[in-house]
Amino acid sequence: MKSKISGLENIFHALSDRSRLGIVEQLSHESASVKELAEPLGMALPSVLKHLKVLEEGGIVFSEKLGRVRTYQLDPTKLSSIDSLMEERKAAWNRSYDCLGKFLIESSDENSDGE
Repeated sequence: MKSKISGLENIFHALSDRSRLGIVEQLSHESASVKELAEPLGMALPSVLKHLKVLEEGGIVFSEKLGRVRTYQLDPTKLSSIDSLMEERKAAWNRSYDCLGKFLIESSDENSDGE
């Protein structure tokens, strides 16, 4: 199980801040410069850069520098690892619920036969 969740702690840490979630939301529509990301958040550029650094360390975004402008983009493959983990968890929960349902039906049948 450890290998399946390896690296996810950095992703969840990066997503644990409201401002960073806002940046991810913006980048889910299109790539943007630091200035473009800062405007809707009402933040100073150095603050946005700190958030972007955390998102980069989590592997959620990456940047390219063209001339003097650094543009950030979302890396959707990292976010898909969260989706994969959740799908695995849902499948395990469904198996558990199926076993519980089967047990309850069998227990109910046994009790009604003995009465």
